[in-house]
Amino acid sequence: MSDTFARVAVNGFGVIGKRVADAVSQQDDMQLVGVADTSSDWRVRVANTRGYRVYAAHQAKAASMSAAGISLSGDLADLLDEADIVIDCTPKHIAAGNVALYRDRGLRFIVQGGEPHNLAGHSFVAEASFAGAIGRPATRVVSCNTTSIVRTLGALKRAGLLKRARGTLLRRATDPWESHQGGIMNTLVPEQSIPSHQGPDAQSVDPDLDVVTMAVKVPETLAHMHYWNVDLTRAADKEEVLEAFRTSTRIAMVRMDEGLGAVNSIKELMADLKRPHDSLYEVALWEDMLTVQGSELYYAYMVDNQAIVIPETIDAIRALTGLATAASDSIVRTNAALGIGGNLY
Repeated sequence: MSDTFARVAVNGFGVIGKRVADAVSQQDDMQLVGVADTSSDWRVRVANTRGYRVYAAHQAKAASMSAAGISLSGDLADLLDEADIVIDCTPKHIAAGNVALYRDRGLRFIVQGGEPHNLAGHSFVAEASFAGAIGRPATRVVSCNTTSIVRTLGALKRAGLLKRARGTLLRRATDPWESHQGGIMNTLVPEQSIPSHQGPDAQSVDPDLDVVTMAVKVPETLAHMHYWNVDLTRAADKEEVLEAFRTSTRIAMVRMDEGLGAVNSIKELMADLKRPHDSLYEVALWEDMLTVQGSELYYAYMVDNQAIVIPETIDAIRALTGLATAASDSIVRTNAALGIGGNLY
């Protein structure tokens, strides 16, 4: 592996995998060597049309993929032969069966937030745990919800304002592209336990966070929404809190009085900005809703479950491969490639 360049393989070309592949292709210090999957449907056909080299993730699937007209460059073993690092974007729990293969080959690897922390032994959010990932053999990019929690609470922590946080998460029912296959209608489904899993997961990134989450699944597919009640270390005013959030380039302020009063309008804004896949990589935090009463803070934000982990994955590649040794350097580079930072419009 070069000190200035990484060859990246993506295993799994679904909701996250295809977005990771596109983002890797936009980096000037990375080469996408190929993507692996088992499907013969439109997603993998699109990979062919985009010029990506496609590999059969399982040899047993190669014949059916070829018969469906998908141009294959080999199987997963062939793909891994070309790579310095592999990003496992396979469905939940599948990565656990792939890790032994990666380790046997001495390949660095990244798994996604649906996998347990102990699978990689490290959990990643660039602004919080980049340094601990440098040179490691593996990390786990935490889930969309957990990423948003660590970004926002981390900003308050860095400003010396965070004491404890309690959040209620309104979780989308399923991914938009497969909402015809499942999800919920005409009901709300609370997560069985309190805390819900996102709070403890955030503590896998930053054990010092005093955070408790509750979650409920809601009948929509566009995005998640979080409501937070935070006890501050001292009385503060609204502008001081907003300045703390603004220290993160991956928290974007939006305003209801500018027509961005719901998750669908924010997604439409992403389309108007010509973001790939209408992606909101940032946490979209409602600036005009945010309220401070003495040492109590209340706010809400939107999480694009299909996009928020993409820049984190790019930064994780740099940390594991040593392409960057400071979080700030990688974040600036990733942000520039993906159009993140500053005002949305």
